[in-house]
Amino acid sequence: MGIKLDMVGIVVKDMKAALDFYRILGLDIPESANDEPHVEVAQSGFRLAFDKREMIQEIYGGWEEPAGHRIELAFVCDSREALDALYTKMTSHGYQGHREPWDAFWGQRYAIVQDPDGNLISLFV
Repeated sequence: MGIKLDMVGIVVKDMKAALDFYRILGLDIPESANDEPHVEVAQSGFRLAFDKREMIQEIYGGWEEPAGHRIELAFVCDSREALDALYTKMTSHGYQGHREPWDAFWGQRYAIVQDPDGNLISLFV
């Protein structure tokens, strides 16, 4: 029996704030999803899900605010210029840049922005 990655879930405090961030990042998410407790977006063969903290509290039987960086979401961009433009777009919309675009020693162009829930979101080419 094999397994296949099907879904990555993100726990959010404010669904609209989280979805707005990922819309500006480039995901196609309908505005009608803003008030839902669970939202799924098809993304390159798997689903990216957003769950309100209250729903997760019910599912898990509690909730403790996580500390530290536990998992990375990394989005590939079409080009170095597209990465730089996306980083500028995100930060000009008021989202916190964690690390400005740079040429990493492993050969990729890389940048990191922070979503409204404090998750570090990597952009790379």
